[in-house]
Amino acid sequence: MTFSEAEYQNMKRKTRREIFLERMDKLIPWERLEKKVARHYPKGENGRPPYPLSAMLRVHCYLQSSW
Repeated sequence: MTFSEAEYQNMKRKTRREIFLERMDKLIPWERLEKKVARHYPKGENGRPPYPLSAMLRVHCYLQSSW
């Protein structure tokens, strides 16, 4: 990290999205949720490899909260 990046990082205002994602990370126990869903999530044995489970769960929760 350069000096300018470090200085900008302290001055930067957090966006609503960043605040929301931080709150979501604090509220949702991601590891426990992933363990419960993992056995039903496709393994990618045939065809196209699936997206990572953690990314899909976060996207799903993010989209559900915007309704």
